[in-house]
Amino acid sequence: MLKIYVVAAVIWAKNKKILITKRPDNKPQGGFWEFPGGKIERDETPTEGLFRELKEELAISVLEMRPFIKLEHEYPERSIILDVWMVEKFTGNARGNEGQTIAWVSIDQLNQYQFPEANRLIVDKLQTFLPC
Repeated sequence: MLKIYVVAAVIWAKNKKILITKRPDNKPQGGFWEFPGGKIERDETPTEGLFRELKEELAISVLEMRPFIKLEHEYPERSIILDVWMVEKFTGNARGNEGQTIAWVSIDQLNQYQFPEANRLIVDKLQTFLPC
């Protein structure tokens, strides 16, 4: 089975909102919402990959981050290792730099969005451990 290592960010703003992005319709899990990030490249560390992905996708530069959760999820066609980081400080104004829709939502609004199965575990942890 194909195994993919993915880094993602829970970007936490001072207004207690979290940034989520909508997957393009033509990609796997298209139309679902997710936490921004992507696959790390062959010679990257997870943090280097996350810095690159957030710069490419959202036009932001991370100033401060910490590990949040690491999990593995199996889909029928592939296995995902999802390494999630909490980003609380960054520079730039986040935007859908690759044409994707973005939204800033409160923790209690996350259940109103459809996420891939692997991302549901992140939502559950957020709703358990962070203040609304």
